[in-house]
Amino acid sequence: MSAPTSASVPRSDVDLFSEEVMEAPYEVYRALRDAGPLVYLDRIDAYAVPRYEQARQVLGDWKSFSSADIALNEAAKEFISDRGVIRADPPWHDQMRGVMAERLAPRAVRALRPEIARRADELIDRLVGKGSFDAVTELAHRFPVDIVGDLIGLPEQGRADLLPLLDANFNTFGPDNARTRTSLPVLDTLTAYVMVTVTRDVLAEGSIGRAVYEAADAGRIPAEAAPFVVLAYIAAGMDTTVHALAHAVWLFAENPDQWQALRADPALVPQALREVLRYESPVQVFGRTVRTGVTLEGIDLSAGTRLAVLYGSANRDERKWADADRFDITRANSDHLGFGYGLHGCAGQALATIEGEAVLNALLRRVTHLHAGTPVRHYNNVLRGLSALPVTVTTA
Repeated sequence: MSAPTSASVPRSDVDLFSEEVMEAPYEVYRALRDAGPLVYLDRIDAYAVPRYEQARQVLGDWKSFSSADIALNEAAKEFISDRGVIRADPPWHDQMRGVMAERLAPRAVRALRPEIARRADELIDRLVGKGSFDAVTELAHRFPVDIVGDLIGLPEQGRADLLPLLDANFNTFGPDNARTRTSLPVLDTLTAYVMVTVTRDVLAEGSIGRAVYEAADAGRIPAEAAPFVVLAYIAAGMDTTVHALAHAVWLFAENPDQWQALRADPALVPQALREVLRYESPVQVFGRTVRTGVTLEGIDLSAGTRLAVLYGSANRDERKWADADRFDITRANSDHLGFGYGLHGCAGQALATIEGEAVLNALLRRVTHLHAGTPVRHYNNVLRGLSALPVTVTTA
């Protein structure tokens, strides 16, 4: 569909979605960056965008590079609703995103800081009191689900099943591989959750979820779009935060000098969290599709050409970041791409930031040293995360 006609276009036969590469992707990313600003991936019939400058350019230009076909496979179109935010371009996107911004914009979530901090303190107190815990299953899997679930007004029943459903949802944005094919049918279960289980009468009074249906009542969004906006709230606030929290604990355990630097200057917490997101981007890749013919870095791309924007590679691009493979909490990193960029930048990033900072601050007040066992990598077509991380702490 989009194979280059010029012999000068760099090509690669690497399988970015193999477990071998997912286990340790960064040297592969470096090779792609060295090959060029765009590299055609033979296995998936798409161009990788591995460098920071071009990744930011593509993400910021929705008119040329559309999210309407965000997946790197054809079958996903039949399963992923075009009523959702993630596949929408303006004006439909702006209409739905406007409703979401009322509750997820930085100014809207600022008032949540004290309560989120209190709940982080409670959870960290309990875990630290045990001396050892699993940073994935006991911390990262629990905290965002509880926070986001309560904000949206989700019933307690069914919350425990959300993470595997959302994980499958992200898998479907990958290429046509076994993970995608296994995950696509699961989308019916996820859709049924918001259509059947999380109806307006079930959502808590005064919650974000109930506010979505009130927006539909006011004619601001179509009634049939309301469940998909609720789903967008759920997806925006859980999986990526889960993986960011687990990686934060792991990175500070692996880099004790950085933990001590953070203990010496807790004001660095926001910068430290951004460095976690840069260094181990929760989202590693998302697709874009060329809307009309466009030339990028001298390469002619016809309408329908797929691009795989490699967030994880762009955030390690040595053309942008000095000593890019070093975890450094003092680094100037406010323009990382861990939350994406542009029109489809993560809608839940302000909330995720508050959650991450609350957990780090709670740990700082109690823990002098973090000791991690062997992490177990979680494999997803789009996300980079851990499925287990045993941790032992030394308390203050």
